[in-house]
Amino acid sequence: MVSWQEFHGTRPDLADAARALLYQFGVGLAFLATTRRDGGPRVHPICPVLADGRLFALIVPSPKLEDLRRNGGFALHSFPCPDNEDAAYLTGRASLVGDAAIRPAVVRQFLSERSQLPISETDLADQTLVEFAIETCLITTSTGHGDPHPVHTVWHAPAP
Repeated sequence: MVSWQEFHGTRPDLADAARALLYQFGVGLAFLATTRRDGGPRVHPICPVLADGRLFALIVPSPKLEDLRRNGGFALHSFPCPDNEDAAYLTGRASLVGDAAIRPAVVRQFLSERSQLPISETDLADQTLVEFAIETCLITTSTGHGDPHPVHTVWHAPAP
């Protein structure tokens, strides 16, 4: 698994396409899939943040946070596009970030992306910082809704 920066260094075309799809509405928006304790799937919308060459999210105390804390496996999928069926899908392992020096930059990035909203650092105080290490990326491109031949490009992180 690799950081966003390492992914970008290996496949900048796919990393740029994934970033464009995750940020297509001006802020990071995606669906996070985790696995419940009983093995069942769980899907939630989240706001991923790209900062300092890494992929993060601030996660509220919730079942999805407990899923990540317990096993770390994740899938992240971009929101649907209004004009086509393009999509970004990332999988890998999430880890809780305990380094207090990293949080301020991620919080600043999150707040700057949402400067039109009445939120502050205080509103994010109970949220846990999580970093996503990337194992696979799938980018789907299409000519529009109903495209019978979308193009799927898959990348796998190099084996350690």
